[in-house]
Amino acid sequence: MTIHEKGSAPAIRMFHVHKRYGKRNALVDITLDIASQEFVFVTGPSGAGKTTLLKLLHLVEPVSEGQILIDGINLSRIPSSRIPYLRRKIGIIFQDYKLISTKNVFENVALVLEVMNVKRSQIKKKVSSVLRVVGMEDRMNSFPLSLSGGEQQRVAIARAVVGDPKIILADEPTGSLDSDSANVVMGLLKGFNERGATIVVATHDHDIIRSTGARTVNLLDGRLEEPVKAEVEA
Repeated sequence: MTIHEKGSAPAIRMFHVHKRYGKRNALVDITLDIASQEFVFVTGPSGAGKTTLLKLLHLVEPVSEGQILIDGINLSRIPSSRIPYLRRKIGIIFQDYKLISTKNVFENVALVLEVMNVKRSQIKKKVSSVLRVVGMEDRMNSFPLSLSGGEQQRVAIARAVVGDPKIILADEPTGSLDSDSANVVMGLLKGFNERGATIVVATHDHDIIRSTGARTVNLLDGRLEEPVKAEVEA
């Protein structure tokens, strides 16, 4: 993974962002800056708007009102044809992995680079390298259904970072894992953060939050509460 140089501009900026589904307000007046290379947790009860926030940041859905800037680019001002290129700056990790069951580990991770038209020789090198980092190089020929949940999530992380994104979004990445696997996953994310990636993790797991001491952004009924600094467990 490429080590990104630290910049002074925030990686993510949200200005008075609203998201509505019909008459339901999913997000209400969200104004938030996330610094380049920062590790941030987004927390709150079920239905608070955590997943919706990540969907907006990943350009899966548009805002209903307000503006979002990703790496200085205003999402409301770019043509739809440019969205795939902007998404290359963003890696996404899901709770349910979303691996393709008919493709092996190597193929699942390589797919990202194939879409980016990376040369085949480079794909082999980059995929092997990132699988080594997440401890899955010896399972590259295995298929997802033969792997444990923790192993599948490590493959999903490899897929998210193989394209050297500046930002990594993770939606409840430890929600389906036991505590040991969850700790491995969080260790990997912290490692990529140390290499220069901005990390945004949506979670309700307060044990994971307390173990890192990272900034926590709290959502309640779609509204932003006062950010707090978590205390690191001794």
